Amino acid sequence: MKKGVFTLEPLSCPSCIKKIESALGKMEGIQEVKVLFNSSKVRTQFDEDKVTADEIQQTISKLGYPVLTQKVS
Repeated sequence: MKKGVFTLEPLSCPSCIKKIESALGKMEGIQEVKVLFNSSKVRTQFDEDKVTADEIQQTISKLGYPVLTQKVS
């Protein structure tokens, strides 16, 4: 299991949280997702055999939230 932290451009509204968490929560391999509004970060726990950090980043970006940095451990 991997942990990923994706830093986004500043989020403008709390409804952004639901949109991102819902989309990522539907992806196969995502075990946990938490969006931190104040720091504009998305924390995930995922199975790298089913989904990659780049796929997670692409999904976030397609929702209209550019990812500035990605850290996976």
